[in-house]
Order: sequence, then C-alpha cells, then structure tokens
Amino acid sequence: MPLPAHHPEPVLDVVVPVYNEENDLEPCVRRLHAHLGETFPYTFRITIADNASTDATPRIAARLSAELPGTDWIRLAEKGRGRALHTAWSRSRAPVLAYLDVDLSTDLAALLPLVAPLISGHSDIAIGTRLARGSQVVRGPKREIISRCYNGLLRSTLAVGFSDAQCGFKAVRRDVAERLLPLVEDREWFFDTELLVIAERAGLRIHEVPVDWVDDPDSRVRILSTALADLRGMARLGRALSGGRLPLTALRRSGGDLDGELPAGLARQVVRFAAVGAASTLCYLLLYALLRPATGAQAANALALLASAIANTAANRRLTFGVRGRDGALRHQLKGLAAFAVGLTLTSGSLAALHHTAPGAGHRVELATLIAANLAATLLRFLLFRAWVFPARRTTGSVSP
Repeated sequence: MPLPAHHPEPVLDVVVPVYNEENDLEPCVRRLHAHLGETFPYTFRITIADNASTDATPRIAARLSAELPGTDWIRLAEKGRGRALHTAWSRSRAPVLAYLDVDLSTDLAALLPLVAPLISGHSDIAIGTRLARGSQVVRGPKREIISRCYNGLLRSTLAVGFSDAQCGFKAVRRDVAERLLPLVEDREWFFDTELLVIAERAGLRIHEVPVDWVDDPDSRVRILSTALADLRGMARLGRALSGGRLPLTALRRSGGDLDGELPAGLARQVVRFAAVGAASTLCYLLLYALLRPATGAQAANALALLASAIANTAANRRLTFGVRGRDGALRHQLKGLAAFAVGLTLTSGSLAALHHTAPGAGHRVELATLIAANLAATLLRFLLFRAWVFPARRTTGSVSP
C-alpha cells in the first residue's frame, strides 16, 4: 500500500554508518540534511550509526544531532557496517529505511528515485546500481574489475538477478525489514548481499536505480579480507538455501499482498492466461510444424506440447497468478505437467480419431483439429491452474504503512 501524505512518524530514516570518520562526517550530514530539506516532500530523519569509533566521530555526531532538526545518532560498542545497519533499522519506526555511505560517492539526486517506489508501495527494496546502463561511474580499473567479478560470482553461484550487491545506497520498507533482518546473519560487509539474496529468493520486489558514482580514493575497505569474508558468506548462504534452512515460504506469505502484487480477480487472470496461451499456441504450432516431417505426427505433437507446456507454466506462474521467486517452482512445474497430460490426451485422442476416420487428411486438417482440441485443453488447464496449481492464497492482513 502507498504511504499516506501525512504520517505521524518521519517517513524516511536515512542511516549513515560510520567508523572513525571525523573528517567526512560533518560535511556529509550537513549536505544530506540540506538536500532532504530542499527536495524530499515528506518528513525525514538522519541517523548517524557510530560503530565503535575511536576518534572524534562520537563528539561530532552528538553535536550534529543537537544542531540539525531531525538528526539522531546511536553508538555501538562493536565494529561492522552490517551491525550498525541492523541495529539502526531494527530501532527505527519510519516506514522507509535507507542508508548511504558517509563519503557520498553516490550522487544524492538518486535518493528520491530510490525511495519513491517504496513510498508508493510498488517495490519492497530499492538499490542503487553502478553496473546498469545509464549509470555514470568514475573509479579506477582495479575497483571496477573487483566489483564486476564479485557480482558475476554472485550470479554464477547464487543465481541472483540484481546487478550490484555492494553499492552503498539502498532502501527497504520497514515492514519488509522486520521480516528479513532476523534471517540475516552477517554483521560486516556481506550484510547487503545476504539481505538481497534472501529477499529475491522469497519473491520480494527489488527496484534498481542507476546512479552517478565517484570513487572515494580514501576508502577504508580492506579488499582482500573483505573478499575472503564475502566468499565465506556466499558458501554459508548457499548451504542454507540448498538445505532449505531459510523459511522463504513463510517470509513471502507473512506479508500479505507483498508476494502477489496481482489481484486474484477472475477477469484479469483470464486475460493474462489468454495472452500467455496465445503465445504458447504459436510456439506449439511452430514446433509441431518443424518436428512433424522428422518424427511423425504423434511424436511431434507430444514434444511440441511438452516444450510449450513448460514455458506456459513458467509464464502463467509469474504473469497470471503473480507468484515470484524460486520457492515451489518445481512443484508448480510438476503439477503443470499433470495438466499437460490432460492436454496430451485430448490432442492425441483428437489426432487418433482424425486418422481413423480420415486417413488421408492433410496437414491443414491436422492443424485445425489440433487447434480445436487445444482450445478445449486450454480451458480445462486454466481451471486446473486456478484451483490446483496456483490456488489463491489467503492473506492475514494488509501491508502496514
């Protein structure tokens, strides 16, 4: 649901995690505060999350919170960016939570586009990306190669769909964060990646915003130790996902409408199902025409129907019934294949009846017979999909603002 125009709490809480940032902290917070005051149409809060700084950072943070309205700070006894974000986001009551790096490498002009889909209710998480077309990035070749290798490794090992896991510019709806944060184990640099992977596997919607980004030459990140820690995090998270130790189904369903996004109305489902069916039928007929000379009518029909049925189930899963994420995908395909068996029986039976009554029927007559049989099979498949394969889920409540 979109957030109301007048909200009792600050709508946005921007967390700035810091460790020994006595030089950058004040100009960052003042610039951020001025930007939000000039451009952000809702109330906001800036939270400085100091994780065990040993320089003047705590004193500067305390002074800024006293001088700038809507600015707060917390101090943690242990280091770790993930720990700082986990603590600050867990305490906040703002409906939209964000964070950015203190060096302001990301242009603040992307902040409103980042949080707008969360305020409107369109998305659950939003991330800045330096790797999308339209991003303007200035950094050295070493960091560019490392970033692309890291994200490429994520795609190849954990099959993620988002493009940039480590850009320090992200936002999440608080109701989503309340369900995600207890599942995120890492408290260091892998925190972002783990949160995003779990969210994506649960079928939550991740919005990406291309950003303008300029590398900070004074970055404190220790590349080697961070890379090794990230590799360990990937291995741990991969084991947890493959072993089924994360409650992804419960996470997706506990948010009510978050996992569906599409109403369960019959009319809209019929329209979407028909569009998917039309595309599947064209693919089916094309495959049949290609396979018929080499395999014969019955084998061509079975192979073409099998291939189109798998594609049809996948498309209807996402587009017609609004099911996202990989959880349950195999079960849905198996049930879809059972529906395919019904279609195979109808179409094969129609072909057999045609060849029995008219042995010399040409290809055009065969195609016409198959089209009629497919129409009947499509209607039956829709009823099976709606009632059995993708039954409507009952929600326990609406998404709170």
